[in-house]
Amino acid sequence: MAEAQKKILCIEDDRETAALIAEELVDRGYVVTLAHDGREGLTAILKTMPDLVLSDISMPLMSGFELLERLIGLAPRFAKMPFVFLTALTDRDNELKGRHLGADDYVTKPIDFEVLATIIAARLAGVARTGLWPKAVDLNDREVEVLTWVARGKTSVEIAQILGLTKRTIDFHIDNARGKLGAATRSEAVIKATTGRLIEP
Repeated sequence: MAEAQKKILCIEDDRETAALIAEELVDRGYVVTLAHDGREGLTAILKTMPDLVLSDISMPLMSGFELLERLIGLAPRFAKMPFVFLTALTDRDNELKGRHLGADDYVTKPIDFEVLATIIAARLAGVARTGLWPKAVDLNDREVEVLTWVARGKTSVEIAQILGLTKRTIDFHIDNARGKLGAATRSEAVIKATTGRLIEP
């Protein structure tokens, strides 16, 4: 099985959680390295060059967000390394911040290992990187434009003023985009479009 040798680095300051994740992933055939804070994690990434990084956000010395920023600042090639955040922070602002920094996924605690395993397998297979997703979802130029403004925190009224359209027209385009993306809310549509590289907020 080719997947067996994939290296995963798990950066988690709660040692019990880290050990649990490692045990679960080793059982699934991965080689797992652990680090317990952001700085240790950064050193481990540079040393072991993992295939995928799982990182907590709230950590001493260096947060997960700071770690990802530092990493991509050090070497742009790291932007291609799948990076998945583990967090107890479930609010949308943090999720959007993580995705804007280039995180591929976001797993909230308590961790559902089936979901985590599915995400890891998909990321290692390169699903997000191949461009399959954007081709499957065909947003038109106006939908991309409107969603980009939504991602920047603008309301429908503000977007209507910027683009010289009516609020009703803006809402129409947002609803269309939501339908194509299979999103329940405009926030979810923005997250999906950002993840799928359909928009660059």
